[in-house]
Amino acid sequence: MRKGVKLKDESEVFIREMHADDLDRSLTFFRSLSDGDRAYLRRDVTDRVVVRERIERVNSGRVFRLVAVVDDKIVADGSLELEAHGWKEHMAEIRLIVAPEFQRKGLGTLMARELYLLAASKKVEEIIVRIMAPQKGVQAIFKKLGFHKEAVLHHYVKDIAGTKQDLVVMRCDLEELWQKLGDHLHDSDWRRTR
Repeated sequence: MRKGVKLKDESEVFIREMHADDLDRSLTFFRSLSDGDRAYLRRDVTDRVVVRERIERVNSGRVFRLVAVVDDKIVADGSLELEAHGWKEHMAEIRLIVAPEFQRKGLGTLMARELYLLAASKKVEEIIVRIMAPQKGVQAIFKKLGFHKEAVLHHYVKDIAGTKQDLVVMRCDLEELWQKLGDHLHDSDWRRTR
């Protein structure tokens, strides 16, 4: 899959699956983020071993990664992580980060929608996101995308500086989302034939 999409400013990016040879591009992307942008990420994505492990997890068949690329440079990274078999097998988690210079241009929404379509193709019924409480902007974006706050776990996680933060869990029911958005997901500008 490789899909060209236009952003709000009319610039074009390509959204595609992450490949094994994206290691250096991915590492460059994460290292270019400010400390503030990386403060709430789960792992140290400036470490080559960590980035390699992220890419290799795609081979498990339970993790799917998409990247947005401009001039062979990654400008956004998103993943859909299917839950293990058992009582949560109908669920998946989305993770998404966009380079600062591409924020507020609609790229995060485009990436999220591609991840929704991927989730639907995998028969996922519900998607969750886990966000640290200080990430108010991220919470607002996911609320706009159909997520609602499900729980807040107080002082549950630590940010990159080691400070305890509340963890906000948000959830989106895909069937409910499809009904609410209807044809917008199927025939609007952002979706083109694969």
